[in-house]
Amino acid sequence: MITVHHLNDSRSQRVLWLLEELGLAYEIKHYQRDPKTMLAPAELRQVHPLGKSPVITDGEVTVAESGAIIDYLIERYGHGRFAPAVGTPEHLKYRYWLHFAEGSAMPPLLMKLVFERIKQTKMPFFIKPVARGIADKVLAALVEPNLRRQLDYMEAELARTEWFAGGEFSAADIQMSFPLEASRQRAGLDASRPKLMAWLERIHARPAYQRALERGGPYSFA
Repeated sequence: MITVHHLNDSRSQRVLWLLEELGLAYEIKHYQRDPKTMLAPAELRQVHPLGKSPVITDGEVTVAESGAIIDYLIERYGHGRFAPAVGTPEHLKYRYWLHFAEGSAMPPLLMKLVFERIKQTKMPFFIKPVARGIADKVLAALVEPNLRRQLDYMEAELARTEWFAGGEFSAADIQMSFPLEASRQRAGLDASRPKLMAWLERIHARPAYQRALERGGPYSFA
């Protein structure tokens, strides 16, 4: 039996969604973030040394990292579903977006989160203007331009094809869901990029996505 070690409001929601798309039986072990630090609880380290989610266990196998989990589930249980055939142009795009989601899309989103929190953190009054000034400069000079460039790029790609790997829905779309949901919440993704917004509507309408929400519990990015 597959067990998903599921942290609230995290990337592990994508794993539940893929399992629902594949129609696989699975169990969920729920973990809650610390309300002050927003970090995963220490007991997750009993599953994987880094103590992060998502992690799955499948019998004696433990797999961490969203992309690795998606690869594992598709290769073992996909039977040709949700991944284009190897050797096709669509498969090359599939691999690209599978890695782009965490390798390129997420770092500036995390930087934005960190620097925005620096601006809100309690600190001595004489340090606060300096800290806020540095955070604002980094956001304006580096983070925000990078986010806009990436969103423009993704918008242009979806102007060419309905899904990220081509004309068919794939696990690359599942992997891309978290950075784009996070972008809508905290990085200015809105109706000015209609292709991306339409894509979000399509994924949220999928029955498997809805079932994953029901099983996973509250998910503020949806």
